[in-house]
Amino acid sequence: MITLTTLRHSPVLNSLALMLANKRLVLPACILLSLLYEPIRTITIPTLADAFFQVTVFVAATLFIYYYLVDRLPQLELSYLKAKSPTLEITFAAILGALPGCGGAIIVVTQFTKKQASFASVVAVLTATMGDAAFLLLAKDPFAALSVISIGVATGIISGLIVHLFHADSFCHPQKTANYTHDCMKSNKAIHVGEKLWKYFLAPCLIISLLIAFNVDFGEFDNAITYFGALFAAIAVTIWAFSSEGKTYKQIAAEDEEVSPPSKFSRIIQDTHFVTAWVIASFMIYEIAVGVFGLDLRTWFTEYAIYAPLIAVAIGLLPGCGPQIVITTLYIQGIIPFSALVGNTISNDGDALFPALAMAPKAALIATLYSAIPALLVSYLLFWYL
Repeated sequence: MITLTTLRHSPVLNSLALMLANKRLVLPACILLSLLYEPIRTITIPTLADAFFQVTVFVAATLFIYYYLVDRLPQLELSYLKAKSPTLEITFAAILGALPGCGGAIIVVTQFTKKQASFASVVAVLTATMGDAAFLLLAKDPFAALSVISIGVATGIISGLIVHLFHADSFCHPQKTANYTHDCMKSNKAIHVGEKLWKYFLAPCLIISLLIAFNVDFGEFDNAITYFGALFAAIAVTIWAFSSEGKTYKQIAAEDEEVSPPSKFSRIIQDTHFVTAWVIASFMIYEIAVGVFGLDLRTWFTEYAIYAPLIAVAIGLLPGCGPQIVITTLYIQGIIPFSALVGNTISNDGDALFPALAMAPKAALIATLYSAIPALLVSYLLFWYL
């Protein structure tokens, strides 16, 4: 006889309750179910391996180079540049937005809430930023990444200058000077476990990824490498799932806080796992949609290509870098055109929109809407003329 006590201690119900509490666990649970279900297992294992060797490892290597070259981004005061020349301030804000990740954009937003930067500079930086999706694109297609970043900076500068003509520097400044710090750290055992694994496996994994990129035949080791890549991808997603409470949209779609003790390598691991989780989700949805349901997204976007930039721009309005990584992944897979990727980049505000919404919600909403206008214009110009 099944009693209430029995149900309360049921492993299935406990697991379901944990998933409902931490929504990040939905992804590793779906991966596990896909591995247990035979018809989808043959799709899941190669997909996980491809995501790991073709994306995760290169993103980790790109982040490693980036963080060690840019050891610390100085908290430059835009108020000095604004006093010298509004054009100089807006230009520099757009350049900060072009930095991979969301650090540059968060700096400008923070200084705006302290009344040290103008509203035009906020529009410029949010228009120019690509967020964490830049790391993914730099790892897979550096030329496309540099092209997109250049277009974003140019659009950000022009947009900022136009906004400066219509709005005073103090437009939408918060009534009280806000105080936001992005250095809140927490201890996280999952990240520390991942850090130890990556220290041993990053170099050999990078070698394997490079050999795969050059179409080297591994012969009898091919299956073993595929299973290893799938296993490590699943581990990366699981560590990401347990690195946060996963209760809110922000905890799912944005980067995690730094762990304690802070280190460049732990930051690399956190960002790599974040990008990996969203890339694997994109890969899995696409492969299952095609392999199981026969849905060909590439054909759909070819037949209805005119809507691709509009959809990408709309997704770019969502806060956080997660949805934007999905769009970049679709571009890398050849599903959406370059114009849609550019539109998403321009409308995308990344993680910087979270502190903006918290400290200056009116400015954040208006700046986001303003960025959607050039995003639509530029993306459809590229759509018609490329």
